[in-house]
Formats: sequence, C-alpha cells, structure tokens
Amino acid sequence: MAAEGGGKETNEIKTQFTTREGVYKLLTHSEYSRPNRVPFNSQGSNPVKVSFVNVNDQSGNGDRICFNVGRELYFYIYKGVRKAADLSKPIDKRIYKGTQPTCHDFNPLTATADSVSLLVGFSAGQVQLIDPIKKETSKLFNEERLIDKSRVTCVRWVPGSESLFLVAHSSGSMYLYNVENTCGTTPPNYQLLKQGENYAVHTCKSKSARNPLLRWTVGEGALNEFAFSPDGKFLACASQDGFLRVFGFDAAELHGTMKSYFGGLLCVCWSPDGQYIVAGGEDDLVTVWSFSDCRVIARGHGHKSWVSVVAFDHCTTSVEDSDLPAEFSGSDEEYHEQTNFGVGRDRANSAQSRLSKRNSTDGRPVSVTYRFGSVGQDTQMCLWDLTEDILFPHLPLSRTRTHTNVMSATSSPAAGTVTAATTTTAAAGNSSGTNGSNTGSTGNNSGNTTNSLPATLPRSNSLPHSNPQGGTTPNSHPSSNSSTTTATPTPTPTPTTTTPASKGGSIIDSTFIATGVSKFATLSLHDSRKDRHEKDHKRNHSMGHINSKSSDKLNQLSSSRTAKADAAKTLGTTLCPRMEEVPLLEPLVCKKIAHERLTVLIFLEDCLVTACQEGFVCTWARPGKVV
Repeated sequence: MAAEGGGKETNEIKTQFTTREGVYKLLTHSEYSRPNRVPFNSQGSNPVKVSFVNVNDQSGNGDRICFNVGRELYFYIYKGVRKAADLSKPIDKRIYKGTQPTCHDFNPLTATADSVSLLVGFSAGQVQLIDPIKKETSKLFNEERLIDKSRVTCVRWVPGSESLFLVAHSSGSMYLYNVENTCGTTPPNYQLLKQGENYAVHTCKSKSARNPLLRWTVGEGALNEFAFSPDGKFLACASQDGFLRVFGFDAAELHGTMKSYFGGLLCVCWSPDGQYIVAGGEDDLVTVWSFSDCRVIARGHGHKSWVSVVAFDHCTTSVEDSDLPAEFSGSDEEYHEQTNFGVGRDRANSAQSRLSKRNSTDGRPVSVTYRFGSVGQDTQMCLWDLTEDILFPHLPLSRTRTHTNVMSATSSPAAGTVTAATTTTAAAGNSSGTNGSNTGSTGNNSGNTTNSLPATLPRSNSLPHSNPQGGTTPNSHPSSNSSTTTATPTPTPTPTTTTPASKGGSIIDSTFIATGVSKFATLSLHDSRKDRHEKDHKRNHSMGHINSKSSDKLNQLSSSRTAKADAAKTLGTTLCPRMEEVPLLEPLVCKKIAHERLTVLIFLEDCLVTACQEGFVCTWARPGKVV
C-alpha cells in the first residue's frame, strides 16, 4: 500500500519523477498484464521479461510486445502512450506445462505485419521458435535436452542474421544455433576450436550440418546475461563468478575482462556508440567499463539490493557546446531550484548522430552525456548520467559545473589506520578561466610518509550544492561534522574516518570541505549492523536465490571458494579497483516504483518500460509525450 505523509515514506510507490528533461509520468491505462489484472504469485517462478518488435504496420500501430508471467506467454499490440491497453484481445497466448518461459527475443530483420520470428528460452533448457501472429510453432531446439539440461538464461538473435541465434544457460555455456539445422538424436561431439583464460570454444563434430554450431564455455557458474555490441562484432558476458568478459564474436578472442566488487554479475548493456559497457549485480552497484581502455572508469551506488537490469537511454544522450551554460542534471528537488539555468543542448534524431558531433565541431569543445538506467530487487529504479568529467577526468572542464570527491587513504606506520578525506566542490566557469583543473591529480612526494592526497576522483554532478558562505543544504553535513565515520558498500564494511584535508595538501577551498556528502555516496556506521543484517536477508532470501534449481545451487556452491580466492586476488587491480580508486556516481533519480522486485527496464522513443515480478508491465511517458 502507498504510504501517507507527504511523499517521504519509503514504502510509497512513485507515479512520476523529474529530470532535467521534465516530468516522466506513469500511464496507468497503458499497463500490460494478464487479462484478469490480478497480481501474480511469484513464488517459484522465473523473472518476468519483456521483448519488443516493430512490424512496420502502415496503420501506425507497428509495435508488438511479448512478456512472460509464470507458465504463460502473452503477445499484444503495444499502444504505448497513444491508447489504452486492451488486455482482452491478446494476439497470442500460450500456457506451458512442465516448464516455464525464462527469456525471449524477436528477430527485427524478418518481422512483418503478417509474420514474426520469436525465440523463447525455457527453464528446462529447450528453445522454441514460434510465430505468434500465425500462431504456429515452427521448431523446438534441444528438445531432448541432449545439448544442455540447465535453465536458459538469455537468448538473442545474432545481429544482422536471419537464421543464427545465441543461447546462454545457467551451466555457464553458450551455444550458437542455426534455425535451418536440426539438433540430432544423440549428444553432440565437440572439438576444441579456441581456448583462453577461463573460456573455451568448441565446434560440433558431425558429418552433416547440425546444431549447435559452436559451444562456448565461459567462466565458472551460470552465465546470467550477454549482450552484443551495437555493431554486432563484440559480445559482453556477465557471469555468476563476478566477471565481465568481452569477446570478439567472430574470432572468439577475449578482448577484456572486469571483476565485480562482490558477488555475481547479473546484467550487462552497451552504450549506443559501443564505447562503454555497464554491468550490475549482487554488489548492489552499477559498474561502468571502458571498451577502449579495458578498465573500470566509474561505479554507481544507489540500489539497496541486487541490480537486475541495466540499460542505456539512446534518446537522452546529449551533446552541448562548452561555451554555453551547462544543462543541469539532478534530482527532483534540485531541478526545481535550477530551472533558471540556460540549457545548451543539441538534440539530434539518433544517438549515433549526436555522438558523432563530438568529433565534428570544428575544434569547438563539446560535452557528451550518456544516460543509463537500472532497476533492482529493491523495487527501485535509478537513472544515471555519465558525463565528461567522469569519462575524461584529466581534461580541463570549460564552463561546466562539477562536483569532486577527494579520498585520501594512507596507512600510519604505527597503527595502520586508514583515513579518508571526502570533499565536495562546485567548479563554476567564469569569463577569464575555470576551476575545471581542480579535477586534476596532485603529486605525491615519494619520500613523505604522512597523509597526502591521491588523484581527485570526480563524482556525478547530481550531488547537493555547497554554500560558499559556509552554510549547508538540506542533504549536506556541516563542516564541523566532517569527522563522521563512513564505510564503503561491501558485505563486511571497512570503516574509514572522514577528516578535513591537511593544510597545504588540498587543492580545494576549505569552505567546501565535507559540505555536500550525499546520502547515496556512503553508508553510515550508525546503522550498519542493522542495514547489513537486512541486506544479507534480502540477498539470501531473494526470489532469485530461493528459486534456483538444484543444479544452479550446486554450481554456485562448488565455485564459492574459488570466487572468494579470486576476489581477494583481484581487489585493488585494474580488474577490480578499490572503491576509492574510481569515481562514484550518484543517481539523478532513485525511486521506488513497484511492490515486487523489478525485472525489466527498456527505453523507447516516447517512453520507458518497466516490469515487476507481479506481472505488471508499466509505461512511463517521457516529458511532453503524453497523448
């Protein structure tokens, strides 16, 4: 039930939220679910998933939606923000016995108003190819479960292909299929094609063409999700062993890896230009990884439980000239306070054209902002902005407002204690110069064993603003309380004491010291014991944990010891930097939008779509798109 009390109660379900673009509104009449609209009892069921396809219908209603709820699979005309959903008239409805749909994907190349190709993966390991318009079942793959007996975790058509598709299983294997081939009546025999660190690729030995064409064995434990790059040349895999692995798909070569801060990775997505990958999982964080540099460039902390879905918003990527006032990115309250700021956005028709302008501005500096979102088992949706000060921290920022978090972590030779200086600053441009250089690094004297500041780490520009007169904003702490104890979000938090920077060691004005620490940035130790107990409860009693099949549990148990050893080895390396070693993003928006864990987040041109485990698929109209 929605709580009363002015919208400040944590149990209240939000029906709208505000960003710099305006107000996003939940369209209750556009909600899709089972026809009876009764909340689904999610005990023992697989996550609700949603797939879209456009059939190029001349009538203007070309969008089609497919979603699974328990043993049921529905296929509707998706009317989005235009008209109310008519749940009494599904184009197709299927109820399965003995197994449940777990994931699905349309082939956009073959979709027409008369026919669509829909792949459906199941909990028992099979994959079905159906046409919900013609209501025909064309083929069933792995029918006898001779290829893999474990649950299908992800299925995708290979980009640009009408016949090839890739299937991932909770066994940790992926299989490449061709819809024209059969699967055979005997288990396949494999021959090693390529092998690397914690992965191997095998071909199927057969006198005649049969499925699978290839078998990928990736990491340890389940392969939870994979995603193709926008150009289809690379494949990003998120595994239960906590590793993100990025492969060249055709060559089957490992391009780069990343390790989660804790636990398994559950979801992954690419930026529209293929330059960045975002992954989320059991560490409650979103992690941004640079494809070209093969390193973690930022983490985001806003969720209170596992992150189940991450997705980039290709429609809200923006480019602005630096000689214009920077657009504001902030929370609901900050947005209303800053509406007098000029906005210098240049919105193009597509993400590709917007991003290409970055390299074709006749030498004029521009600023690129990537928008991405995440939803989690905490029933919250977060929106994030990835800005130039995070992407290129060593470049001077011209006329942009930034906030910087400076962490100092040095050990005393006697006591071995760790101290950290958390500093927030607002760098505003002026007519003669900027303070953007404050985001640079300060040199450390190699012969000095006292406290010194490492390179400054920028935060997202959604932090509360500091008062130059020494006052504080509602979400900030007075500078006199700068010694409050904080901890990074780990299963066993290591406390670090926040203290003012030593005189002469800081490159930031002391009036800004510790005046803008956001509530999302750190976890207070005052309630760490309670929060840790609640978080452990959520982790250990989440639906995903309870509903794992016996084989999944065995896989997780067998790899737990190895995972712990790997985590100890990788922490503090480029695979998994420490929390203080990379910028910590803060969400622009963090709202509770459902009663049950969220399982879907999809960005469309005029709306964004979410879904929860109760079986409700919700449409949120973008600003100005409500009809």
